[in-house]
Amino acid sequence: MLPFFSTQRKPGWLAILPQSGQVTLAHVVRDRDSRPEVRLLDSFALENGEHEALQRLRVTRQLKTYACTTLMDNGEYNLTQLDSPPVPEEERKEALRWALKDMVSYPLDSACIDVLDIPIMGMPPGRSAGVLVVSAAEQAVRARIAPFEEARIALDAVDIPELAQRNVAALLEDNNRGLVFLRIDETGLMLTLSFHGELIAVRRGEMNTHQLNGADVGQREHTKERLVLELQRSLDNFDRQYSHIPISKVILASYPRVEKLAADLGQNTYVPIQEMDLSEVLDFPAIPELRDTQCQAKNLLAIGAALRSDLVSKVGA
Repeated sequence: MLPFFSTQRKPGWLAILPQSGQVTLAHVVRDRDSRPEVRLLDSFALENGEHEALQRLRVTRQLKTYACTTLMDNGEYNLTQLDSPPVPEEERKEALRWALKDMVSYPLDSACIDVLDIPIMGMPPGRSAGVLVVSAAEQAVRARIAPFEEARIALDAVDIPELAQRNVAALLEDNNRGLVFLRIDETGLMLTLSFHGELIAVRRGEMNTHQLNGADVGQREHTKERLVLELQRSLDNFDRQYSHIPISKVILASYPRVEKLAADLGQNTYVPIQEMDLSEVLDFPAIPELRDTQCQAKNLLAIGAALRSDLVSKVGA
């Protein structure tokens, strides 16, 4: 069902991400006849807490004129790969809910669940279709939404970081080729495989740019070796599980930037490594700071969240 907008809304989506002591706003408009355009990108310090910042932004940035979305935080949800159950479409979500019963610790009868199909095009005959199941405890979703409700900001969607990263990766894919996207920052790493604009697989890790840029030379080298091994294992795993998907490249986004990381990874992998540059796929005439790839990497998830291409509400789905 398409949400009813009582106020004339601007096109596209506005992502609102409170994190790391600040709240980031990113507004992206997608048009079928042109490249996506980032029309707004700004960050504000949470000086008096999240509620005060959101309430102030609701007025000063006229947030009621946007379709708004935000992201769940890592640890607030589960993303589980399962075989698609052989049941009618209308029964599939409940069948998957039952399949998750031994995999999560929260009550599934009230949990929020959504299903992402893994494309089967090109898969070997007889192989079962797979799905990615997003699940979250009702309490976790309510806690994520609560600060927005208290600030009287209407959320039209709640998403997850994996799909925000997928939205960016989809723009960078080569025709009929899979793309591996490695994002690493001070909190950890996320590595995704996408194909034809769809999320296929995800791997997470604790290695981070703080370790890679640290003063301890030994720790830096040890972390880099672990990262190389993780990338090699991931590529091998993707090749075994998804041999029908030819991977053309790995896109790297690191924040803060790790010098020579792309070159060092490239020396140890059989797939070309490229540093992310969103100027190849996005327009941002009103945001000159986005010419800096470090600004791009810092705001990757906010931009990705705002790259949603539909207007279907996922709140409480």
